[in-house]
Amino acid sequence: MKLLHARLALAAVAGREIFKFLRQPGRLASSLVRPLLWMVVFAAGFRQMPDLGSVMPFDPDLDYRLYMVPGLALMVCLFNGMQSSLAMVYDREMGVMRLLLTAPLPRTYLLACKLVAGAFLSVLQALAFMLLVVLWNIGLSPWQVLTALPALAAGALMLSAFGLVLSVYIRQLENFAGTMNFVIFPMFFLSPALYPIARMRDAGAEWIYRISSLNPFTHAVEAMRHGLYGEFAGGSMFVVVASTVVFYLVAAAGYDPQRGLIRSARGG
Repeated sequence: MKLLHARLALAAVAGREIFKFLRQPGRLASSLVRPLLWMVVFAAGFRQMPDLGSVMPFDPDLDYRLYMVPGLALMVCLFNGMQSSLAMVYDREMGVMRLLLTAPLPRTYLLACKLVAGAFLSVLQALAFMLLVVLWNIGLSPWQVLTALPALAAGALMLSAFGLVLSVYIRQLENFAGTMNFVIFPMFFLSPALYPIARMRDAGAEWIYRISSLNPFTHAVEAMRHGLYGEFAGGSMFVVVASTVVFYLVAAAGYDPQRGLIRSARGG
């Protein structure tokens, strides 16, 4: 594969995703309204959340809404990853994916282009949300947004890769809504997006705490939360990167017609 061909393929795949996004202005609006609504409604009775000093790398007396920012920003990435997965299921039913994957380029590279394009759109939407939070003036600064960007990008890649995996296993569009409910809400709520998971253990829910600790979304949120304050959560970043690689490899194997699930899905 020549470098020129690789660049053209990336530009074509990413350009198609960006063009589709620009043709759907309501998509950006919905991605911003959802986390802002959560922040307004859920935090209405929790403006100050005490005893966060042991689980947060900053002053526990800060506005509780600031605690929610990393989780809600990554929720934007999570929903965008699911929407990208839905689009891939639709493209597969319409035959577009077959045309893409039969291009004279490595299948793994074409899937990587889809992954990068989806993550790029996720980061743009999450940054738009965070910039609105900066204008809201609850304590988030532009510098903090910048320092959290690497963790945000890593989390967006992981969630986009997870969306690729779902697009392998979901055979029909009709099954997607149920799958989203069984995936998005457990992944989001079993994480420190809205509250410290340590509180689950303190409340006696040890098994929920353990499940939450194994949730890759938990580590993405923690990595970004520490990134907001210039700290590097090495353990969490390792989990995020490792999960991204695993999800991508599973998706690449699934889209391999010789040994993946695409062949069996067509046969079914």
